[in-house]
Amino acid sequence: MPELIICTVLYQCFLCQTLSIRRPLPSGKCNLFNGEWIPKPSGPSYTNASCRFIDDHQNCMMNGRPDKGYLQWKWKPYGCDLPPFNAVRFLDSMRNRAWGLIGDSILRNQVQSLLCLLSKAEEPVEVYHDKEYKHRRWHFQSYNFTVSLVWAPFLIKSDVFENENGLSTSEIQLHLDILDASWTSQYESFDYIIISGGQWFLKTAVYWENGAVVGCHYCRNKNLIELGFEHLYRKTLQKVFSFIISEKHKPVIFFRTWSPDHFENGEWFNGGSCNRVAPYKKREYRERYNEHVMRDIELKEFNKAEAALRGSGDVERLKLMDTYSLSTLRPDGHVGPYRTPYPFAKDSKNAVSVQNDCLHWCVPGPIDAWNDLVMKMALDR
Repeated sequence: MPELIICTVLYQCFLCQTLSIRRPLPSGKCNLFNGEWIPKPSGPSYTNASCRFIDDHQNCMMNGRPDKGYLQWKWKPYGCDLPPFNAVRFLDSMRNRAWGLIGDSILRNQVQSLLCLLSKAEEPVEVYHDKEYKHRRWHFQSYNFTVSLVWAPFLIKSDVFENENGLSTSEIQLHLDILDASWTSQYESFDYIIISGGQWFLKTAVYWENGAVVGCHYCRNKNLIELGFEHLYRKTLQKVFSFIISEKHKPVIFFRTWSPDHFENGEWFNGGSCNRVAPYKKREYRERYNEHVMRDIELKEFNKAEAALRGSGDVERLKLMDTYSLSTLRPDGHVGPYRTPYPFAKDSKNAVSVQNDCLHWCVPGPIDAWNDLVMKMALDR
């Protein structure tokens, strides 16, 4: 109870701050991330029938979601237009180039959307995957263009100890001063990168620096300092941006902001659900404490990195892909109970017994707008 009171007070204090701490946009330049969702009666540019790159857990149409309204919206920035994704134009502009998408399962979610959009022009060939299919690479032969998915949910080095059944046997061990080699080792091979943090940073974990334990987050029955997930996220982003600034290789980097969940009446493990069938209106969404804190850290650390690059005249290659606000307005676009085929077929009245996924997005769905933004930002550059 004391922790709840403290969090409530802190949250009220945070709300007194300005939500966006980025510098004002230059005169005449449109903010792609400030707008509204408007009706799109024609629906998505692809379906699960026309695209084979959708993972089953995000294939809401295949899994029997009955409502289709979530497919009939488009993101409209105030004061300008966001063109729909044009696969031929994008691929033609990216000949002989390589993209890396670095992060967790939300980045994998975005890759599904990107491949579906691109496959309207040409279907790629999968040229690599690891044993668990967490790291994957696709090649578009006619354009010599590659898309790589790099699994790095913490962006820094993590040790997860599992038993023979794949279950964790202790807290995750995170090294705050060592970046995850799964992406740094490939960094020089990418011309464009999308990188982001996510919900993994909220997990129970022990924190290490200089080869020694310095604290933890939510460690029970351990005599360790509670540093909190805020400390972890801040230190991680500082390490990531320091690497980007100091490296000789200079790819174009899109830092994608926090992806919100929309669980209501509980969380994923205790009956939480997301049953809304329409977007929120402006100011209708009630931001959670964790979301506000993590976004605040993201914007502050990005601004510091941007300022450092501006001093060297290299600022144009680091871009803030601020999908947070537009995503908060789409509680209707999550997988919900349709992470498995026809979840209510046996007992349509007992919704509580069906686990909901209110973090990942249906494909097709609102996440397609993220790739509309990717194309606009990449090609305008």
